[in-house]
Amino acid sequence: MVMNKALLAAVALATTMIIMMARPSVQESVYITNHLTKRVLIVHCRSTDTDLGAHAVAVGASFHWNFRENIFGGTFFWCKLAVEDKRIYFLAYDEYVETFGTWFVCDDGVYGTPASRPAFLKAAWTRP
Repeated sequence: MVMNKALLAAVALATTMIIMMARPSVQESVYITNHLTKRVLIVHCRSTDTDLGAHAVAVGASFHWNFRENIFGGTFFWCKLAVEDKRIYFLAYDEYVETFGTWFVCDDGVYGTPASRPAFLKAAWTRP
């Protein structure tokens, strides 16, 4: 039995739709909070297809965004943090690794806070 191209295309489309509906469309959030000593933090985050722009975050304030993961996988957000002459580059969200939606920026670096575990130093400040 030979299938025609239209039938094959319909089967492929139906399979794709089933996969898309099976994957939950959960809204994710990322928070980056400035805990620096009296310094404004510049945060610039982006994914492969979304640039969130640069934002000045006052001491004690947070920058956050919400998003849905890519249906076909591969959702990542990279961030550049800057204060005076120091920088931090880090992966703020990785769909394939246990990610933490809450980051605290301190004088020695950026910390992640996994659920029910102590905070850990994700990245330290560097000078360009």
